[in-house]
Amino acid sequence: MIRTPGQTKKHYGIGAVNYHTGQTVVLIRKRKRRCEIAELLEALVEKHPTGTIYVAWDNVSTHQDDEVEEVVRAAAGRLVLLYLPTYSPWLNPIEMLWRHYRREVTHCELFETIKALLAATQDFFDRCNQGHYDVLSIIGSHAT
Repeated sequence: MIRTPGQTKKHYGIGAVNYHTGQTVVLIRKRKRRCEIAELLEALVEKHPTGTIYVAWDNVSTHQDDEVEEVVRAAAGRLVLLYLPTYSPWLNPIEMLWRHYRREVTHCELFETIKALLAATQDFFDRCNQGHYDVLSIIGSHAT
C-alpha cells in the first residue's frame, strides 16, 4: 500500500511467463491499452527470436485490436494467440504468478512512494528470472 493523499497514481503490470522455462516478460506501464498490449507481444517476439510463441490470454477488449493484429502479422506465423474462456483466470499461468507477486511484494506492505513499489516489483521479477523462485511450480507447470 502507498499513502495517497488526493488522487491515486496507477501503474499496471502487463506480463507473460514461459510455461516451459519460467522466464517472465513484464512491462510496468501507466496505462493498459492496446498499444501496451502490442508492446508486450513485440517484447515476447524479441525475447524469443526463433520458434513459435503461443500466448494464452483472456478475451479482454485490449487483446483484440488492429495494433495487436499488426504485431501478429509482423511475426509471420510465429505468434499464435489462444483465447481462454471468459472468467477463467485459473487457466492462465501468469495469473498464478501475479497472485504470488502480490503475496510476496504488496500484501500488508506500505510503500512510501510509487518509485519504491516499482523497484520492489522489478526486483521480484528479476529474482524470478534468475531462478530465485520456483516459477514453474508457482504456475503449475510440470515441464522438465
